[in-house]
Order: sequence, then structure tokens, then C-alpha cells
Amino acid sequence: QVQLVESGGGSVQAGGSLRLSCAVSGYTYSSYCMGWFRQVPGKAREGVAAIGSDGSTSYADSVKGRFTISQDNAKNTLYLQMESLKPEDTAMYYCAAVYWTSGSGSCVSNYGMDYWGKGTLVTISS
Repeated sequence: QVQLVESGGGSVQAGGSLRLSCAVSGYTYSSYCMGWFRQVPGKAREGVAAIGSDGSTSYADSVKGRFTISQDNAKNTLYLQMESLKPEDTAMYYCAAVYWTSGSGSCVSNYGMDYWGKGTLVTISS
């Protein structure tokens, strides 16, 4: 059973930084597309960043240059480093994963995912 558990959310002032973590267990494949999504109540879920098992990364335009997705395969952990945070980054952030190979198309920030965590809340005050 695949489980994704996010952590690292919190409240910071605009301009600050946060690092989100996603602990992954039960995923036995070496091929994957993993990503971070966010959602504000009443709005559609937005793909923020994604990373493929080939090392490729993708970012939403709204976070390019400010957010960095990375992984530590030894720890089975996905990260999202967020810098220069803005009030509009306030949202519930979700970690997600799907079995993926490069033949399935690019692992992009809004790629369709099969496995989801329960989310961690990020609040940015002005």
C-alpha cells in the first residue's frame, strides 16, 4: 500500500522560506513521476512542481525561480524548497505520485497522479 505523508507546513511572513517534505512508503517501482500540488478552498487544484525518475523537473510558471523540487531516494523522501514566499502561495500542499516512464509523456507539474498524501497547510502573511 502506497503512503505519502507530508510535513513542514506552517505560517511565515511574506518573503520567508519553508521546506516541505513528503515521506513515501510502499512504492516499489523505480520509475515514477512525483509532484507537489496545492489547493485553496473554492479553487481548482494546481500542480506546482514535478520530478521524474529520470531527473527531469517541471514547475508552474507561478513558482519558477522560487520553488525547487528535489528527492532523496535513500530516504524515500520528496522535498519542496520554497523561497520568497508570497501571500498567494497560501494553500494546502499535497504530495502525489504515479508510475511513469518517459514513454508516457513528460512528467510535468500538472501530470495526472494516482497516489496522494493528506496535505500540509502553508500560510503566508503579508
